[in-house]
Amino acid sequence: MKNLLCLLLTSTMISTACAKQAPNLVYILVDDMGYGDVSSLNPDSKIKTPNIDRLATEGMIFTDAHTSSSVCTPTRYNVLTGRYNWRTSLKRGVLDGYGPPLIQEDRLTFATLYQQQGYATAMIGKWHLGMGLPLSGKKTVDWSKRIDRTPTSNGFDYFWGHGASLDFPPYVYIENNHYTSTNVTETARGENIPTYGKMRKGPIADNFDPMQTLDEFCNRAADYILKADPEKPFCLYVPLTSPHTPIYPTEEWQGKSGLNAYGDFCMQTDAGVGRILYALDERGIAENTIIIFTADNGCSRAANIKEMQAKDHYPSYIYRGSKADLWEGGLRVPHLVRWPDAIAAGSRTDRLTLLGDIFATVAEILAVELPDNAGEDSFSYLSALKGEEGADNRDHIVGHSFSGLFSIRKGKWKLLYCAGSGGWTSPNEKEAAKQGLPKYQLYDLEADPGETTNLIASQPDVEKELTTLLTQLIEQGRSTPGAPQQNHNGINRWPQTNWMKGVIP
Repeated sequence: MKNLLCLLLTSTMISTACAKQAPNLVYILVDDMGYGDVSSLNPDSKIKTPNIDRLATEGMIFTDAHTSSSVCTPTRYNVLTGRYNWRTSLKRGVLDGYGPPLIQEDRLTFATLYQQQGYATAMIGKWHLGMGLPLSGKKTVDWSKRIDRTPTSNGFDYFWGHGASLDFPPYVYIENNHYTSTNVTETARGENIPTYGKMRKGPIADNFDPMQTLDEFCNRAADYILKADPEKPFCLYVPLTSPHTPIYPTEEWQGKSGLNAYGDFCMQTDAGVGRILYALDERGIAENTIIIFTADNGCSRAANIKEMQAKDHYPSYIYRGSKADLWEGGLRVPHLVRWPDAIAAGSRTDRLTLLGDIFATVAEILAVELPDNAGEDSFSYLSALKGEEGADNRDHIVGHSFSGLFSIRKGKWKLLYCAGSGGWTSPNEKEAAKQGLPKYQLYDLEADPGETTNLIASQPDVEKELTTLLTQLIEQGRSTPGAPQQNHNGINRWPQTNWMKGVIP
């Protein structure tokens, strides 16, 4: 496989990649961290993130990277499959810890692509995409039985982690297809959680300490790297539970940021990233490893954003809104990529990027031709990594909010099919209606990145163009070239579906 891959890699990479093993991948996805929480992206950040900043110094900053949704579960679907989340049965919100699998077993993920090319594939961390739990009632689990569907059904040889966010039970670690403990009791809502956010009431295992989960994941990820087979390349997906609620930094980190518990938790998260980087250095494989750091959406209001702003820290940087919203603060996220064998240190790109573009990028690196029913909304950014600006063809992105509302971005223009934030930030849709705000919003992000001046009344042609494009993307079941595909339930026209009624005039 190694020799074949070397022959297929682009000429600029042959001299370095062919002398070594095929490149490894480490994909770190943090939970609810804002663009402005990374000091290499926000020069005025009050949170110190030296390890994440190291990736920016030694790799590439993506200044215009976006999630497909401003909340957790849907973004994770897009990251793994390269397909928009709203094409699935989940039209709004997120799954809880008992939800059924959202990713079909026969759908390709970027992990499957690596697995098919002979890579060792592993996931350590938070799944939150549903599993086939051994349920005897709606939420009654037999902890001794096998779990039918876990990440091992979607391309991962090995899985160790938690089913959802740390505010969703059951709080029981899983290894591959089995729970790691059968000694499970009930926890009271909010028990032993002294900071922002609460744990919902539910089952918790004797070996599950929510305060230690972040370090547990990072230490296990580092250990996986240190013990990986030196004769076999690997793909390691590390979706962390932090700094999502419950915002629960360990005693070592409490008070370190000078902001609040959220700032402390971000710093602890950065230290965990550092442990993973150290493991790559210790093994001597950092040069030939693609490492990606990004977030599933913007900072949550649960972090007490106003408290931080009072101390001159802005988690969304110059952007409006936060988690759950359609404004940039909900969708634009940190995205850093380091690959010393192919990426110039200290580089940056303004390429419009969707997190799900990792799927097509992996396919191009591996020289895999994708079938029509895979990665329908993923565009490779390998050319951007090599510094070839303008070489790929992504010029638009569709955004989706917690409440299931849509936006579309093309070039400098962004059209929001809502009157308010589309999520949790004020004004929400009820408040916007009371204020008599226009039904839609249109912004020129080049002139107005903070989305303060709504141009919907003065740019009818832009509204029409973007609406026509979005309608086409939905009806075709894809945004990349290829045969049309079906959205969930086989319905591809907006007016025929309850979840789209009223969106298009």
